[in-house]
Amino acid sequence: MASIRLAEDRDARAMAAIYRPYVEGSAISFELEAPAEEEMKRRLSAVLAHAPWIVWEERGGVLGYAYASKHRERAAYQWSVDVSVYVAEGQHRRGIGRALYVSLLSLLRLQGFYTAHAGITLPNAASVALHEAVGFRPIGVYRAVGHKFQAWHDVGWWQLALRERVGTPLPPLSMDQARSLAGWEAGLGAGQGTRVP
Repeated sequence: MASIRLAEDRDARAMAAIYRPYVEGSAISFELEAPAEEEMKRRLSAVLAHAPWIVWEERGGVLGYAYASKHRERAAYQWSVDVSVYVAEGQHRRGIGRALYVSLLSLLRLQGFYTAHAGITLPNAASVALHEAVGFRPIGVYRAVGHKFQAWHDVGWWQLALRERVGTPLPPLSMDQARSLAGWEAGLGAGQGTRVP
């Protein structure tokens, strides 16, 4: 049985293992050293006060995770988030990434965020296809913005409007506030029906 749930400290080791190949073997992540379990716990704690961090759990193991984080620190950006999703090696093309994004985006809408952004190191056809499948649209490219593995890399930016913009929006709900909403559990499980076996 598979499920999507909020990430917990106990997931940090599995998430670190999932993320490590993206850091050590590709330019998908611009980090140069893969974070260990304790650093993943710290990151999880920092994000969960503000926005969701969710995992795909199957047969007792975590096979993927997705999260949102602040787009920028300044107050006028508070309605925007950046999103990321990572799936374990050998588990791609099963729809796990898409399922995680459907749930994550549902939760962000419940919280009252207006815009989600995703940065993709180019070229990465699979990531572009995933983001566009859930509604993201390209908005620009940072040319040669990062240097890793003896090469300069472009980063494309994709954006998704989560709701219609209004003149004076209410501040987004905190995670504690959002988790008390009637639609929270439905939002969390929204992606499970989109997964391809």
